[in-house]
Amino acid sequence: MITNLKNPNLYNNRELSWLQFNTRVLKQVHDESLPLLERLKFLAIYGTNLDEFYMIRVAGLKKLFAAGIIVSGADRLTPLQQLREIRKYLHQEQQVVEHCMTGILKKLEEDGLFIKSYDEVNQNEKNTLNRYFKENIYPVIIPIAIDATHPFPHLNNLSFGLIVKLSDDDNESIERFGIIRVPRPLERFVELDNGTFIPIESVVAQHVEDLFPGYSLIKYSSFRVTRNADLEIEEEEADDFMEILEEGLKLRRKGAMVRLEVGIRGDEEIVDFFNRHTNVYKDDIYRFHTFLNLSSLWQIVGHKDFAHLLLPPFKPKNLPPFDCSEDIFTTLDKQDVLLYHPYESFEPVVRLIQAASKDSDVVSIKMTLYRSGTNSPIVQSLISASESGKQVTVMVELKARFDEENNLIWAKALEKSGAHVIYGIKGFKVHAKAALVTRRKNGKLIQYAHLGTGNYNPTTAKIYTDMSYMTSKVEITNDLTRFFHFLSGFSNKGKLNELYMAPAQIKPKILSLIQNEMRKEKDGHIIAKVNSLVDEDVIRALYKASQAGVKIELIVRGICCLKPAIKDVSENIKVISILGKYLEHPRVFYFKNDATQVYISSADWMPRNLLRRVELLTGIPDLVAKEKILQILQLQCSDNVLSHELQSDGTYQKVKKQNSKNINNHKFLEDYINRISKATKKKSPQEIQHIAARLFMES
Repeated sequence: MITNLKNPNLYNNRELSWLQFNTRVLKQVHDESLPLLERLKFLAIYGTNLDEFYMIRVAGLKKLFAAGIIVSGADRLTPLQQLREIRKYLHQEQQVVEHCMTGILKKLEEDGLFIKSYDEVNQNEKNTLNRYFKENIYPVIIPIAIDATHPFPHLNNLSFGLIVKLSDDDNESIERFGIIRVPRPLERFVELDNGTFIPIESVVAQHVEDLFPGYSLIKYSSFRVTRNADLEIEEEEADDFMEILEEGLKLRRKGAMVRLEVGIRGDEEIVDFFNRHTNVYKDDIYRFHTFLNLSSLWQIVGHKDFAHLLLPPFKPKNLPPFDCSEDIFTTLDKQDVLLYHPYESFEPVVRLIQAASKDSDVVSIKMTLYRSGTNSPIVQSLISASESGKQVTVMVELKARFDEENNLIWAKALEKSGAHVIYGIKGFKVHAKAALVTRRKNGKLIQYAHLGTGNYNPTTAKIYTDMSYMTSKVEITNDLTRFFHFLSGFSNKGKLNELYMAPAQIKPKILSLIQNEMRKEKDGHIIAKVNSLVDEDVIRALYKASQAGVKIELIVRGICCLKPAIKDVSENIKVISILGKYLEHPRVFYFKNDATQVYISSADWMPRNLLRRVELLTGIPDLVAKEKILQILQLQCSDNVLSHELQSDGTYQKVKKQNSKNINNHKFLEDYINRISKATKKKSPQEIQHIAARLFMES
């Protein structure tokens, strides 16, 4: 038996594991069982993911390397080694990306959707594009001459445009370079009436000489730049934090340039000119034979005229007990409720806050907000509640990456309404998802809690899978009161009794639960569902449990630094990743020999979540909710359509079907919820439970 569980060979590198995840996203483009735009959507997701990876992860490694810091994870790769591996991986995968793009665009043409250049359309269409340029592009586009008197401009993060080489019409021997910046408000594709989309750079290139009168175009190339977008904020004074963050958001646009993408026409002369001014490392320059900015494909994916090329939309259901007009507080007085989004609607969570804002018996509302989205009905209800005189306390996490600006707006609006807004705890992000309503009933104060695995965002709740637990159990609501007191008191050292709070409690609890499964020989069983598994101590605990004979099933969507199926180390561990119609987002855990058995959490098994964030772990005491969660976990472990299994070498293989029956857990749950919705109307809670169990087994 291997006893040195710190051996670097037992761990996958975090960054390379993430690249494997994004490769699985890319592979969905090849899945012929999916409608065409659904496949194109995964190409857009791949590009969006990769942008963020370069802005944050690659930028971070570059800073470590530049500072001479040799920091590594359990795999012991240095920052320089990781950067080399990342660049090698992505340059090789770029060929796959372009092959995917070419293939899917040809398929889309069969359904009347075309992406063409200006040169490929007829004269009437060119006339239309010319008018469009004159009316919609010319007034806002930015031509920039570059010479001794015109310095190279600052380019914001994800700036897109054209590099042009020009000759002077009066003296052809005089050649100059310029840049045309395409402002972000302009749509990436110009749409013609016949289902044809023209990349905007193709239109702009035809009018370069209109933008630089007196010069003729020699050649051009599209470009796109990526900068370090990781905010570094010194939290010196809480009173100044909003101002500091606003300054940080401005600096994000000016972060060090970490990647340059150039289009098909980007020859050496064009690239050399550009890079003399930007100094991007040569291996961080990517030359594309297709158009730049895969994330811009969302414009086409979301086009209403081609909705038939997507998977059929599923309408989330309000199931019993939330399918009637009964007051939500009366419902929660009677029973706990566990919701599994997006199959079950997020509307009851919104309704809880809306009802609390209007109910004259409600005394206070307390919430954490991490990513609430724009036009949030929840935030609007909090503002309304505060304006009506209720005590409203909101923890708005201003450091929620890429949502900082939106959260600033909400924080100011909440403060203006009179709400008490907390901006976080120094040195920590507050990532917990919790709400607490206090209501006066028969002369006593009764409390109602919501604890979730996902954000208070009704929009993402339709495309992310997440769990919501709603209860009025005193032991949980009392603990949640203590939790909010810790937040408003700027304390991260308090401990809860029934709930578990990071950074002090969750990691020790998880390690204890894993160790507990080892006590009953050959009878231990763990099922854990997380987005990422990185923490070394947790991985080593799982290795020890595997060595002790514990059966371990892990559902890890993204990064997994654990290596399964290693002899004498992880033979009893299986890891799958599920990718499909919905983004798998819950953190859910089952421990067979624990008294509580089932837990939900806001925290992934990563050092940042367990040690540097304020998170919550909630044991589920309700028997019906507990059984429901276990059934969902078992279903996902059986999925043989959307699952990829992690191999001991860090690669993933599509799960092979062991029998003729396809188990697609997303499709299964859509069908199952539709059947329950029809079968349980006007039924008692006991009847509903029986019907639900029967339908699940029949399915």
